[in-house]
Amino acid sequence: MTTMADTPSESTPSSPRMGLTILSALVLGVTIWMSIHRPAESPLGQPFAPTPEALPTLLAGFRADAWFLPDDDLLGFVEIPAGPFLMGSNPTSDPEAFDNERWSVRSSQGTVQLPSYFIGRYEVTVAQFAAFIAATGFDGSIDALRDPPNHPVSGVSWPDALSYCRWLDATLRDSRLTPPVLQSQLAAGWRVTLPSESEWERAARGIDNRIYPWGNHARPDRANYASESTQPVGSFLCPECPFGLQDMSGNVWEWTRSPYQPYPFDPTNDRDQLDADALWVMRGGSFRDPARNVRAAVRGGGDPGARRPFMGFRLVITRH
Repeated sequence: MTTMADTPSESTPSSPRMGLTILSALVLGVTIWMSIHRPAESPLGQPFAPTPEALPTLLAGFRADAWFLPDDDLLGFVEIPAGPFLMGSNPTSDPEAFDNERWSVRSSQGTVQLPSYFIGRYEVTVAQFAAFIAATGFDGSIDALRDPPNHPVSGVSWPDALSYCRWLDATLRDSRLTPPVLQSQLAAGWRVTLPSESEWERAARGIDNRIYPWGNHARPDRANYASESTQPVGSFLCPECPFGLQDMSGNVWEWTRSPYQPYPFDPTNDRDQLDADALWVMRGGSFRDPARNVRAAVRGGGDPGARRPFMGFRLVITRH
């Protein structure tokens, strides 16, 4: 990993970690829109309720017998091979970069070496989160289940997302439905959790330092942004996107397990200062954001207890 001595003064948070300033700057007023948002209804015309009886018996592309995870060989998990990538933004090649994307005063980007891991092809869906609530009785936000079953779950806090991760981790460990590749990793000490922001960014941009997951120019046909609502996961095909992942830009902001702190990113200090009122990094932008906010290097920060209609999450299976 490349690290530098200092971070730039303009990206060094104050009081604590700039409060919600970073989030409000990046989300660009979505919190105002949030207050007048009318939740979507399910295809049956009723809110999607968290009971076993309300779970759909069929959902195209997903397995009703496997907690509504994607219907593929690895239940929607995609392996990201070990290797380095450039993290952060170079304003020379990306003039829309924010100050908090700069690596240090000496360098605009830094090289991060990651081991292999698995990441979800899609964002966690309403149906998947409803299966969790039906199985556990988890008391979360009812707004999380307002959208149709194949939309990304939203209105979930950071602890809500972690609770889902822990439930799915335990469920996959104990189930005969878990693919052998994943079962062996879990048996070896890997776990289901939220991605670190470095895992998220490498999956979003690959190894060629692209600005968006599909390349270096905004494309509204590749992601759901600058729109009015979430869309079913995988609605925007992206053949150019690394690793076959979908919706890494737009749809909903995605929680990570990394606290918001200045670069350079270093996994050895990714838990520093957690006794403070930490913000947690969110990535990817949302359906309401402009193109600038759905670039692969954009960093948002959210209060862990916040539940907003533009906040969701994606899973990883990782050894860390």
